Amino acid sequence: MSAWLSVTKAVLPYVSDIISVAVPVFTRRKGNTEESQIQILQQQVSELQVASLQNVGDIKALAEQLKTALPLLEQETQRVDAKLRRANLLCGLALGVGVLALVVALIALLSK
Repeated sequence: MSAWLSVTKAVLPYVSDIISVAVPVFTRRKGNTEESQIQILQQQVSELQVASLQNVGDIKALAEQLKTALPLLEQETQRVDAKLRRANLLCGLALGVGVLALVVALIALLSK
């Protein structure tokens, strides 16, 4: 569970940037003449270029954070696996002790 928390903390600062880039905020004015429409189109293209450059930067930052988060996730997975093996071993031991106690109880009952 703590692994997901660390991943969430790593991604959280970039969520607002991703949303602001993903929401279309391009120029929406309609021009009356062909020249104004061309200018609006050029402005929209430049806005798209700026947004794509910002996306590249954000993706690189997320990749770096993912690169640092993955080893932590792997380490957490190994720790949880070790805990699970230990719990399985303890369950097996408890089962063995329970069976032994049952056998001792049956022997005690039959010997009377």
